Amino acid sequence: MNGPQAHWLEDGRRLHLNHGPIDLIIEAFGDVDECRAAYGQAVARFETILQELVDELPELRRPAFSRPRAFAGLMARRMEAAVVPLAKQFITPMAAVAGSVADEMLGALLAGRRLDRAYVNNGGDSAIHLGSGQSMILAIAGTGHGLADRITIRAEDGIRGVATSGWRGRSFSLGIADAVTVLARTGAEADAAATLIANAVDLPGHPAIERVPARDLAPDSDLGDRLVTQAVGVLSTSEIAAALDSGFAVAEDFRRHRLIAASALFLAGQARIAGPMALVAPNEKSRKEIAHA
Repeated sequence: MNGPQAHWLEDGRRLHLNHGPIDLIIEAFGDVDECRAAYGQAVARFETILQELVDELPELRRPAFSRPRAFAGLMARRMEAAVVPLAKQFITPMAAVAGSVADEMLGALLAGRRLDRAYVNNGGDSAIHLGSGQSMILAIAGTGHGLADRITIRAEDGIRGVATSGWRGRSFSLGIADAVTVLARTGAEADAAATLIANAVDLPGHPAIERVPARDLAPDSDLGDRLVTQAVGVLSTSEIAAALDSGFAVAEDFRRHRLIAASALFLAGQARIAGPMALVAPNEKSRKEIAHA
């Protein structure tokens, strides 16, 4: 495996950091000198972040329970804290790994700096900084049917994490959602909740859904022999609605318990929105100034 890599994207304003499975896009807004220093801090922090996770990987792949375990690293502790409130269902800290890395890197970017806005996007799971009076437009992934897919996050909303999960994504899913996007207080919390909501968008036993044991695809998967979705065939309108309703019930439960702020669930051209998330179609401004989630 190559070591940590850092380079600027073609636009010259976004920093790309990559190491193994971690792939980050970082952008900061504000005073030029402050941004330059912030980017330097992010690059320095990135040097050891993967190894810190690897050091605790065996335990991070084990299921969480109601009592938090004692992990050595800050990221591992953050991952555990994000999943413990959700541990009535099967979940491991790995459900929050992408969001936790985004949170950690955002913290490094901001340490001692004055930035107007910033984001760290880890493959669609993002941590966001908004100074007083600031806002950011995000494009959420996985709609694919001409549905509105832009949201605006404002500083006063208290949302600093956005994450998306679904069977079409880079991680395994037990459900059939094209995408579930969650807004929460941190990237780790959004990541963990999105995983479980996406799992709940499902039609168990349906013959049009192809599933295989996670272990067959990745022998070291934290999901073990649990069946993960590999293909979703044609579903009726009522079946799509039923699957979305199952996920929506979980999203609303999380929202009532203040574990998330809002969630958008998508499947085969239908959508459900839990909480205050106003989706709009893109315009020219949002095309130019956008963070992808």
